[in-house]
This record gives sequence, structure tokens and C-alpha cells, in this order.
Amino acid sequence: MIVPPVTMAIIVAAAIVLSVPRATWRWFGLFTTLVHELGHAFAAALTGRRVTAIHIRADQSGSAHSMGRPGFSAVFSGFFGYPTPALVGLGLVAAVFNGYTSAALVAGGVIIVLTLIFIRNLFGVLVVVVSAAVSFVLWYFGTLEEQSFALLALGVALLVGAVRGLLTVISVHISHRDRLDSSDAYLLYRRSGIPSFVWLAGFSLVIVGSVWAAAVAWLATQS
Repeated sequence: MIVPPVTMAIIVAAAIVLSVPRATWRWFGLFTTLVHELGHAFAAALTGRRVTAIHIRADQSGSAHSMGRPGFSAVFSGFFGYPTPALVGLGLVAAVFNGYTSAALVAGGVIIVLTLIFIRNLFGVLVVVVSAAVSFVLWYFGTLEEQSFALLALGVALLVGAVRGLLTVISVHISHRDRLDSSDAYLLYRRSGIPSFVWLAGFSLVIVGSVWAAAVAWLATQS
């Protein structure tokens, strides 16, 4: 799919409207939190841990609980929270540019529905059901072009949201250290003994790298 610069600028503007103003972030941030917690859960499952519960709360906080041995698996699953919205955003952008819009839409919808198995609070169920309903409506009623532009906007919005989340967690370590218990970087320090700034650097590397890769993927369609 070829997206002209003007069209891409409009899509980026729409993504920023979703991810930056407080009024819209109040709602879109809930979906970003869902993706964040799914990142923890998926990473936990990859390392043999048993995912037991996911909670999504109205204040955009969340938690993913898993059972398994302490050590590498706990650290690995703890890392893939903040980077996951960026990785998913990159995946959606790449899927659209490479002609896999329908596959990405169906796969995303299935994953969202399966999340209901692990959701343990009513508000979290509501977030998942609404996300699944939007995915279904887009798949059933949208044309391929509409689906492509919607997924592209969603992918870019997740990238912007990941950057916003990164800046938020960095600000916790700089200006709001009384809230360190809410920081994945601090929790990773507690689990591994590796300083928080190393984990923040790791988050930054993945998120910035994902934004860069998405931009490269778009530029490749222009040649």
C-alpha cells in the first residue's frame, strides 16, 4: 500500500489526536493499557509461566499476574509492558504497508477475544468487549481501504502512545519518586538488582527503534 505524504501527515495527526490530548487519551489510553498488560502476559507465557489474571482499571492502570519460578522468566515478562504498544504499532504499520491488513485485523480481533479468558475485573471485560466490537465492525462493514487506513492510524497511535508512556515512566523516576512502585523499571530492579535506568534505557531503545522502523517502512513505499 502506498500512502502519499499528505495522507500520511493526516493519519499521524489523527493518531496524535487520539494519543495526546487528555480528553481522548482518557479513552484510547485504556486500549494502550490493555496492550501493555497483554505484553506482560504473552512474554510470561513464552517463558513457561502460567498467566492467571489481567486487570484493566478506569484510571488506566493495569496488572498482569502469572505464576512460575523467579528469575529470568519473571524479568522477561516484566520487561515487555511499555515496549509492547510500540511493537504492536510497528506490526500494524508493517502489515498495512505489506498488504496484510485483513490478516492483521482478524488476528488482532481473535487475540482480543481470547483475552477474556484472563480478565478478572468487570471494567477490564468492558474494555475488551468494546475493543473486540470495534474490530468486528471494521472487519465486517469496512472496505479494504477503510480497514487499511484505520489500522494504520491505530498503529501510529500506539507508537505515539508508547512514547507518551515512556515519558510518563521516566518522569516518575525523575520527579515523582514517591510513585516508584508503579514503575515497571523499578519493579525490574527489585527482581534483578539491575538499576532502573538500565531498564528505562531498554524501554527507550525498543520504543524509539519501533518508531524509526515504522518511518523507514513508510519511506520504503515512496520509492
